[in-house]
Amino acid sequence: MTEGPPRPPGPRRGARAVRATYTHSSRAARATYTRVRGLTHAGGAGESGLARVIEMHAVNAAGDALIAVSLAGTLFFSVPTGEARSQVALYLLLTMAPFAVVAPLVGPFLDRFRHGRRWAIGTSTAVRGFLCWVMAGAVTGGDISLYAAAFGCLVASRAYGVSRAAAVPRVLPAGTTLVSANSRISLAGVAGAAVAAPVGVAVAAVGSEWSLRLAFVVFVAATVQAIRLPALMDSSIGEEPASLTPGPPGREEPVAEADPVSARRRARVRRRRGYRVGSGVVRALRANVALRGFTGFLTIYLAFLLREVPVAGLSPELGIALGVAFALLGGTAGSTVGARVRTARPDRMVLVLVFVAVVAGVLAAVLWGLTTMLVVALLAGFTQQLGRLSLDAVVQRDVPEQVRTSTFARSETSLQLSWVVGGALALVLPLDPLVGFGVAAGLTLLGLVAAARVRVPAPD
Repeated sequence: MTEGPPRPPGPRRGARAVRATYTHSSRAARATYTRVRGLTHAGGAGESGLARVIEMHAVNAAGDALIAVSLAGTLFFSVPTGEARSQVALYLLLTMAPFAVVAPLVGPFLDRFRHGRRWAIGTSTAVRGFLCWVMAGAVTGGDISLYAAAFGCLVASRAYGVSRAAAVPRVLPAGTTLVSANSRISLAGVAGAAVAAPVGVAVAAVGSEWSLRLAFVVFVAATVQAIRLPALMDSSIGEEPASLTPGPPGREEPVAEADPVSARRRARVRRRRGYRVGSGVVRALRANVALRGFTGFLTIYLAFLLREVPVAGLSPELGIALGVAFALLGGTAGSTVGARVRTARPDRMVLVLVFVAVVAGVLAAVLWGLTTMLVVALLAGFTQQLGRLSLDAVVQRDVPEQVRTSTFARSETSLQLSWVVGGALALVLPLDPLVGFGVAAGLTLLGLVAAARVRVPAPD
């Protein structure tokens, strides 16, 4: 009996290869998940709830990175050079100028809802997800609603930052400082953005609307994470409003009034002003306002300058990508250093950081080039992140727990607004490194002087 031809082994081999690939991928995914979860839950963060905040922030940062990639491709690189500045200027004006009015209201508004911070954070992420879907439709049709939706995303993002910063002190593990916790959160944000950015670029190559739809999915996941945050974050027991004015910490001493009506009026004013946080916090906040304003200027100004005047023959896309990469590297270094360095006078160290930013601005004005640009981007990321952690250290040291959350809510609003002002300054200055960076360095120096003028008593 003659045997038939043997069956081809191809399908069986292919099935085995698929199963093997699936098995190895699953093992790698589980190992990665276990490793990441171990990092986020270390030091008691899993029991206190800080780990959930860290993981949620990484997802939020990934969503923000996807939005940035989508809008950069839509509003900046997709048009000729002559039209890019006007379109980006229109985008910045429609998003940042109104925010200059809205930002001072975000902190006080959220302060009134301290008993529902989880829902405030979840609402901000859900709103961004919805607006990403709106922008995905507006991108393809070139609708003006793109700018309105982008403005809404910006406001919701700032509301998220204020709510998260105010809630972190509630979930600090025992023995963990505020500086260390915020450093871990910042590093998680950098990791989330670093993972999402190349994915966003690849998806945006098909169409900017698809990266925005991916951002919608990411923010839906972040909304679920926000709702699952510890209920402890909603507690406002013992909290008081804070006043960010210079002077000795504490409440104003009551003054005897002959008129009982005047006495009651002054008492209401004292309650509304809240607890004065002290000169150390005010100095650190003023210094951080200068640093954040310089970073906002640098972000927008470099985007324009590299588009109009490329450095070292690099394409604008590559030049901007290198600048962003070095800024992220500097921020990561700042988070790492801030978590490990201990100093008795962080309010003095932040003054040194502002001085470094001034030197970076002067360096960019006098010696503009590729190397200078990368150094300035690195220093800007480093000084902003380490400066923020220095502010956290001062708050940890000088502000009582009952007013700490209010202090964070108000200081975060000030920092976000200063970034907006720095970005707006970049719109009106000419694309001449000597003029642009010279003016930015001069204004940052004025911020340094304003911070240094605040007298801070030496710690005991």
